Amino acid sequence: MQAHGQAAPAVADALGADLLGEKTGGDTTVWASGRNAFSFPAANLPDAERTRFVIGNSFFKRNWVESPASTTARDGLGPNFLARSCGACHLFDGRGEPPPWQRGLSDQEPLALLMRLSIPGTDDHGGPKPHAIYGDQINTAAVQGVKPEARVRLRWDAVQGRFADGTPYTLQRPEYVIDRLAYGPLGKGAMFSPRIAPQVVGLGLLEAIPESEILANAQAQASLPGPIKGQPNKVWDVFAQREMIGRFGWKANVATLAHQTAGAFHGDIGITSTQFPAENCTPTQKDCLQAPNGSDDGQPEIEDRVLEDVVFYQAALAPPARRNAGDAQVLRGQQLFAQAQCAVCHRPSYKTNKGPFPRLSSQSLNGQTIWPYTDLMLHDMGDALADGRFDFLANGRQWKTPALWGVGLIKDVNGHTRLLHDGRAEGVMEAILWHGGEAEQSKQQVLRLSRDEREALVKFVESL
Repeated sequence: MQAHGQAAPAVADALGADLLGEKTGGDTTVWASGRNAFSFPAANLPDAERTRFVIGNSFFKRNWVESPASTTARDGLGPNFLARSCGACHLFDGRGEPPPWQRGLSDQEPLALLMRLSIPGTDDHGGPKPHAIYGDQINTAAVQGVKPEARVRLRWDAVQGRFADGTPYTLQRPEYVIDRLAYGPLGKGAMFSPRIAPQVVGLGLLEAIPESEILANAQAQASLPGPIKGQPNKVWDVFAQREMIGRFGWKANVATLAHQTAGAFHGDIGITSTQFPAENCTPTQKDCLQAPNGSDDGQPEIEDRVLEDVVFYQAALAPPARRNAGDAQVLRGQQLFAQAQCAVCHRPSYKTNKGPFPRLSSQSLNGQTIWPYTDLMLHDMGDALADGRFDFLANGRQWKTPALWGVGLIKDVNGHTRLLHDGRAEGVMEAILWHGGEAEQSKQQVLRLSRDEREALVKFVESL
């Protein structure tokens, strides 16, 4: 769907009776709400694949333990790590949030908020260059006998503003303090980027969007007047062993769900795999290097079969159906969404093809008309959101357009409404107000809306 509200040609013939996009995932859609709204398998998943879904779910949500342990199928945690399971950050398959804060610095370590780290330059594949001592992210926990790499704390600064009708608003801008560095100072040039754990529904469907559609998004935006000019990221994929268009991660810095999953096991939990066989220790981290691991005879700590089941589980998680799609206020909000050019970046609909690795997904996801509301491209979002850190082709001001499906259910699932890449926005309107750069004109249109119109716009986004 383009800014004027018409369906994109690639899906216009496939929309049928679902013009409101209630079936967000086509035939995979589940009609669900409440705490488990993000945790159901695709509605059309065959019975034979539901067993695999359950097995993958088990390894996604249960804690890994230190080695040596009697639980040999789940040992190998660390030595440095951020969480003990995938589900610790993606609680109920949902979205993480920053730690609670009252005054001064937060007194809790972030769990579902990781801190990416790099130094100027690129690695062998054009990606960020890891820090020589602390690697590519700050891990704030460690097994016995190993020092946590550092402590990460947050403070917040108030940012005041007003809508055109005089209504005031206050945003909270996070600042990060990294101290208790276990292996010496960071030195000059270290670049950080906070990343909140997003909800994981519909990932297999996003992976099944043809690359040609992402390239078509770039071409369509390039031909439009105005500042919105999205850019696909091109990244190295360890499973495909080639460069591909990125579509996962906050900077579209990962191409496939398999790479994303294996990379998270390695970086966040400290679990080695065939694709990431070395423990996540740098030469300076002697205690990390000497710690026991969970491998047998040099084999990876997670077997290929188990890793593939976890990938399959995420691929098969179904997006929940829209709520109140025909409500008059919601329909008014949809019009305002298009008028403000939001639908240019948050493209509503696609027709899926198939994922890159058939053994890691289900044929049930193929050929579906889906409504994720994203172009899967990078956009300059302005100084206020800039992290100053490059990630393959993404520069320090660019972020990927996140999918909007499920946004209105985050509060049901996770008990909060924190949005954007670092969770700084409290709800949909605050997220809009942080927009800048290519989205500055859209934000200015929203600032001119009346209270009723603003409420309708939020109601629409929360219906997705």
